[in-house]
Amino acid sequence: MRDRWIDFVVTLSVSLCAVHAAAAEQAGSGPLFEDFIRARVASAREIDVFLNEMSWAQFDPEVGYILGNYMPRDGIDGSATFSTAQPDGTRTSFLYKGRPCRINTYGNSFTQCHQVSDGETWQEYLAAHLGEPIRNFGMGGFGVYQAYRRMVREEKTDRGAKYVMLYIWGDDHVRSLLRCRYMLTASWNRNQNDHEGRGRMFHGNFWSNVEMNLATGAIEEHDSRIARRDDLARMTDPDWMVENLKDDLALQMALYASGQIKEIDSLKLKQLNGHLNRPLDLDEHPLPRATVATLLDAYSFAATKTILMKARTFTSERGKQLMIILLDPYRVTRSLLEDGGRYDQEIVEFLRENDFRVFDMNLVHREDYKSFNLSVADYFKRYFIGHYSPAGNHFFAYAIKDTVVDWLDPKPLPYRDTDQRIIDFKGYLEQYEPPK
Repeated sequence: MRDRWIDFVVTLSVSLCAVHAAAAEQAGSGPLFEDFIRARVASAREIDVFLNEMSWAQFDPEVGYILGNYMPRDGIDGSATFSTAQPDGTRTSFLYKGRPCRINTYGNSFTQCHQVSDGETWQEYLAAHLGEPIRNFGMGGFGVYQAYRRMVREEKTDRGAKYVMLYIWGDDHVRSLLRCRYMLTASWNRNQNDHEGRGRMFHGNFWSNVEMNLATGAIEEHDSRIARRDDLARMTDPDWMVENLKDDLALQMALYASGQIKEIDSLKLKQLNGHLNRPLDLDEHPLPRATVATLLDAYSFAATKTILMKARTFTSERGKQLMIILLDPYRVTRSLLEDGGRYDQEIVEFLRENDFRVFDMNLVHREDYKSFNLSVADYFKRYFIGHYSPAGNHFFAYAIKDTVVDWLDPKPLPYRDTDQRIIDFKGYLEQYEPPK
């Protein structure tokens, strides 16, 4: 089970990089784009289970899906994990949940903390130390934009918080651009149907996304093409799927870059690069897959920059504070441990130049690695089982602790002036009666 998740997470993270693309360079391999779509539509049973039975995710009209209630067998030592959600859509938490909440967290599976149980998330470990709750709105598979959309929705309600964390992992940049991620995870979906039961891990359906207007170069927001539960059955119709995905440029680029389809529309790529202005030769034939992978990274970074500015505008206008968290174990952390380079340097520089508050866990791992005489692979086993293990989440919680303590005002109770320490436990212990 552990190996299956490592393979999945690593594949999703590195499949778009130039190294992988070069390995898939064989010209003319794979089906045509439309044929690929037709062969991989969802089954009626998958949709039925997702909508009507207990499953890992549940339908959402805006961001496609949010956390459901299930026990995937994906944890440490072959265990199942408690993966549940509260009625307000947050992942189930236990610590200090009756107390006022100052921190909300948004992002993908490393925010949700996939592959661990509800009480083993980094939010719960950190809450235990700080003495106050931390809400977890993360969801596996989300891109930066989907996490942003959920943030905007939740922060307008009474569940909003003053301090907001937006977590960016791996290929989140690319996911923002996709209309529907289901096609990119087709082989994993089939594997999960065999291991967990058909439809139990279904996700990646249509959601709100961003795309570049090739005429103007603007990054534009789009609502989901399936915003009603009753319409989700359209994903079983090959004609409907082709009609709604045939001009999804990011999907086509991702499939071509990873060697899964044999042709791509070079004219649209030239239009795209006319706005991105990258030094790429798009006249080669056949077009190198590594070239498309590089252009897709550039496209996705342009989208992320737009989303980040929107997130900051939204939070600042409402008197909230925003922190960006960065972690990409398989394309960034691993590279930093091996040779010091990182493919997302453009985003790092953008965040610095625009004075965002950032916590970069990739750099924490780089420093931590210096304390060990281990191979990179053995170092990763300390913390990762694909996603973070419980030990990994614990390490993350205490790595970010000082940054969070410095951020909060007033500081969490354990870090306030010792002259003002708690002399009774009112508001901390239920039904507490102080000594008379």
